[in-house]
Amino acid sequence: MLGSRRSRHRCTTALAGFGLLLTGAALQVGTGTPAHAATTHRILFDNAHAETAGNADWIISTSQPDPLGQDSSPSAETDWTGALSSWGVALQKTGNYSQKTLPSGSSLSYGGTSATDLSNFDTLVLPEPNTMFSSAEKTAIMTFVKNGGGLFMISDHTGADRNNDGYDAVEIFNDLMTNNSVDSTDPFGFSIDSLSISSDHPAAISDSTDPVLHGSFGTVSKSLIASGTTATLKPADNSGVKGLLYRTGYSGNTGAFFATSTFGSGRVAFWGDSSPVDDGTGQSGNTLYDGWNDSSATNAALALNATAWLAGASGGSGGTGGGGTCTAGQLLANPGFESGSTSWTTSSGVITNDTGEAARTGSYKAWLNGYGSAHTDTLAQSVTIPAGCTSATLSFYLHVDTAETTTSTAYDTLKAQVLNSSGTVLSTLATYSNLNAASGYTQRSFDLAGYAGQTVTIKFTGTEGSTLQTSFVVDDTALNVS
Repeated sequence: MLGSRRSRHRCTTALAGFGLLLTGAALQVGTGTPAHAATTHRILFDNAHAETAGNADWIISTSQPDPLGQDSSPSAETDWTGALSSWGVALQKTGNYSQKTLPSGSSLSYGGTSATDLSNFDTLVLPEPNTMFSSAEKTAIMTFVKNGGGLFMISDHTGADRNNDGYDAVEIFNDLMTNNSVDSTDPFGFSIDSLSISSDHPAAISDSTDPVLHGSFGTVSKSLIASGTTATLKPADNSGVKGLLYRTGYSGNTGAFFATSTFGSGRVAFWGDSSPVDDGTGQSGNTLYDGWNDSSATNAALALNATAWLAGASGGSGGTGGGGTCTAGQLLANPGFESGSTSWTTSSGVITNDTGEAARTGSYKAWLNGYGSAHTDTLAQSVTIPAGCTSATLSFYLHVDTAETTTSTAYDTLKAQVLNSSGTVLSTLATYSNLNAASGYTQRSFDLAGYAGQTVTIKFTGTEGSTLQTSFVVDDTALNVS
């Protein structure tokens, strides 16, 4: 059927009007508008190890375990109370994160029945713990990471013993890595230095492909130290360890202020100071420092990008958190577009029930281009492919119809691509054009198993020339994993 795109003032329902132009990033921080994703990433912030001792206030909210009990729709960081509330509210505003706090008096566990058991989460944040982890807790943490969980370790300078029990975060983290029942042979490939560095602005390495430095929440250039420490890297013990920001004058294996690593199916991040995530506000009586909003650094982007990267390790929805497992199923939300633009990010009017082009099934489809004038349309959805999946197949049905008469020149094109969380194209799966015009729909399939353990964006970009129309009509998408 020949598409009649005219000026494309067509009769669409209100649902199609909610499409938002994709800017290349899967998430936009600070806009208050969630970018849709098929997976809700589950984050557990620890407050069971003296994270509020002394002047510390390393919590996202005083409502624990659920911060939504304080404000279910926070719009400003002061809607939640805690020195980490900016972090929590920024994640909440994306619509893609579920956050809980392990309250004081609780213990970390893995494989139990508690609602705060690590098996229910994708990432554990340890914001400067000040009491030692028990043997059972260390086993739980290490097993969680080994099985696909994300671990965010935030230290402080040596001697920062806020509750005067004889242990600071440096000693506590080093004990976790060297004295546990799972793997005590330098499992993450780094050790934390016994240092107290008064001030510095560690700079990011040059790596445009790193998802933590160049993620969906922004580009990281510098962090800051306001009494902190660094780590010594040992790539011979774990080749996955990588320094991302370094103390001034340091590089390579020494002076790493922010580092990432892997362990088993999981991911690990280390930060050498708690001041960068402190937003300067919290419970009454605490002396706090606003590193989150410090204009001399990009700490917010670093914290949020790292959280997104860590949460992508296990895949979350439908599985067992930190499990590194794969529950067979279809991952894309609203795959046949029958709920309008829900879960898809599009340019205006792409998802429609306009009868000018028939849907393969149902009433809705994604109709890109077809104007007969220079025009670009986009259609995208972000999705996390669980780390344990050995099979991941993207498929969709495509109908191409054109008014072009040439049999040799591709005037109008549709690209199917895979992007990372910072909007960088990882792969162009296929490029279709007016030369692929045919009656009916044809199913197209692609192997995405190589992206297991990652959050990626599936994106279609249709580009039309200045004269005769070509319509690219997509329906019945799927990302089947097992």
